[in-house]
Order: sequence, then C-alpha cells, then structure tokens
Amino acid sequence: MNHLKIRALCEGAVLLAVAQILSMIKLWEMPWGGSVVLAMVPIILYAVRWGFARGMLASFVFGVLQFVFDGGFAIGWQSIIGDYLLAFTVLGVAGLFRGKKGAVFTATLTAGFVRFLVHWIVGATIWAEYMPDAFFGMTMKSPWFYSLLYNLAYMLPNILITLLVFAVLYKPMKRYLAGDDLKI
Repeated sequence: MNHLKIRALCEGAVLLAVAQILSMIKLWEMPWGGSVVLAMVPIILYAVRWGFARGMLASFVFGVLQFVFDGGFAIGWQSIIGDYLLAFTVLGVAGLFRGKKGAVFTATLTAGFVRFLVHWIVGATIWAEYMPDAFFGMTMKSPWFYSLLYNLAYMLPNILITLLVFAVLYKPMKRYLAGDDLKI
C-alpha cells in the first residue's frame, strides 16, 4: 500500500507539471481572463485515476499555480478565491467517477460543467461592474447573460477539446485512463 501512496504523489506532481505547461500554451484567450488550453486533461485524468480526495487536492494546487504563474488576473480577493481557487478545485469532482465505465468522459462533462458554473456565478456577481455595453454583437443588459456568454466562449471549447483528447487516447490507453493498472 505504501508504494501506491508514493505513486499517487509522483503521478500527481508529474500531471500537475504537465497541466501547468499546457496552460501556458493558449489556443485562444479572452480579454478579461479565461483561455482555451489542454490543461484540464491531466487534472481530470489524475482525479479519475486516484479518486475524489486526491483529485480535489491536485485541483486546488493547480488553482494556486494558475493564480501565481498565469498572471493572477483578478480584481480582488473574491475573484482570486472564485476564479482560481474554487473554479479549479472543483475539477476534482472528476474523482467521483473513479472506477466507473467511461469515467474520463462523464468526469470531463461533470467537472467542466461545475467549473463553468463557478466562473459564471463569479462573472455575474464580482465582475458585473465591468460588463460592456455590447458583447459578441449583442447589447448587454444582464450580467448573468453576459457572464454566461463570456464563460461559455472558453469553457465549452475546453470541455470539447478535453473530450476529444480522451476519445483519441481511450482505445490505446483504456487501462491507464480507467486506473486499471492501479488494481492489485
């Protein structure tokens, strides 16, 4: 059992490093923060392989790393907690699907949706005063609608790309993606 704890720690460190590197390779970036990156892949993979508690811890550490190394785009302590610590920590809910058939797909949809919800609420409450008059060619009257559009613009591609990566890797790496290699 001790070797599994060490393996979990080492795998977590490696996958966190990979996630941090992938987060710096931005496919697209929104003007007030939020970008399309591949960083959710290693975080969700770790949570699915090692479970909820370890997944939440790794996701929290990733949120801290995002704030420190991604430029810390925040307007106060509330947005630091919401957009970084909480929004990335909830990716750990992917660990609830550990051991389930096709876990990486269900986990990606669930964790991605919960992360989107956090960003949406933070955007509509904390960032509301920065709502522009027009966004995507539409007049903005509601911070909830603006936040919905803004956060969907990068979270939906993040979720879809993560699903695509797992779909490509699923057949050749099914045993690893499902965590079957950890069973004794």
